[in-house]
Amino acid sequence: MTDQALDPVATPAPAAAKENLYTARPWTLVWWRFRKHVLAMISLWFLVILAFMAIFADVVAPYNPFGIERLLTFSQPTAVRIVHNGQLTWPFVYALKRERDPVTARVLYEDDFEKPLPIQFFVSGDEYNLLGLFETDIHLFGVDDRRAKINLLGTDGLGRDVFSRLIHGARVTLSAGLVGVAFAFVLGLTLGSISGYFGGWVDASIQRLMEFIRSVPTIPLWMGLAAALPIAWDPVFVYVLITLILALIGWTHLARVVRGQFFAIRDEDYVMAARLAGASEYRIITKHMLPAMTSYIIAALTLAVPEMILGETALSFLGLGLRPPVVSWGVLLQDAQNLRSISLAPWLLSPGVAVVLTVLAFNFLGDGLRDAADPYGQ
Repeated sequence: MTDQALDPVATPAPAAAKENLYTARPWTLVWWRFRKHVLAMISLWFLVILAFMAIFADVVAPYNPFGIERLLTFSQPTAVRIVHNGQLTWPFVYALKRERDPVTARVLYEDDFEKPLPIQFFVSGDEYNLLGLFETDIHLFGVDDRRAKINLLGTDGLGRDVFSRLIHGARVTLSAGLVGVAFAFVLGLTLGSISGYFGGWVDASIQRLMEFIRSVPTIPLWMGLAAALPIAWDPVFVYVLITLILALIGWTHLARVVRGQFFAIRDEDYVMAARLAGASEYRIITKHMLPAMTSYIIAALTLAVPEMILGETALSFLGLGLRPPVVSWGVLLQDAQNLRSISLAPWLLSPGVAVVLTVLAFNFLGDGLRDAADPYGQ
């Protein structure tokens, strides 16, 4: 017999689990509910891996994103293989042979089946400054042949590795979205809570400001800014300016959500009790009202990040946002504007696939967080 059967005082397993449920902290309950959402968990791991790759883009990318190879223009993606001459081997790639079509004069690349190149990890390559701390030349993977390349997503019209540029572009695009949402989150949460809590002329003034911002046509605004910004300006400064402008335009949606929820809960009993207890307006807003609408804030916040990413990508694609030499997903998609380039090199659309996957991941993550933070969820 088990110890639980011999001990009449022992707590049954279901009762113990229910007791843990009742005594768990709020954020523990949120995590327990969140991990049941399969798509949200997959999206979380995808975004974590993507963020890690973006932060350490210099290490993950096998080559310099600005490195030009005139003899590898529009090279197809390199296939990773594990079978050579009918035998299972360590993952490798074949070297490429460069030929020219005698009819169209188009450069063609074919695998050199006589020259397998084993894939190696932590190999020496182009030098870079890791996180601005020290110089090194170690890359996550590569081949031990300086004359051969491993281009997982092919190359562009200048022979630059698309995979390396995609990883470096993730750093700019994701940071623009997250930094822009951070600014928009502070503005939207502050002005929305003030508008919904105090009402009256304060609410009317903030609403008129929001209506004015939302009424400004964005495309003419960006076209005017693109024409006004000098070409000689530092790309980093232009990046910061674009991020701030995206934040100043994008805070209104969150502010409307927060305002509406504050109108709904500002006359609740616990808010009145806090007022009668002498709590300050700041404490009532931050300690009582905002925590009551956590699920709504999370939903609005997670939807704002992909909107910022799509905004930066669309503007850069149209030439109204970031410009070369800055590498972002929108800038990379400029190479796919030409139908001839797409027909010859469809892998140039890979930044668009990355944008779609990232936006879907943020949406699924937001759904999972919203359901997990719902106080009425099971």
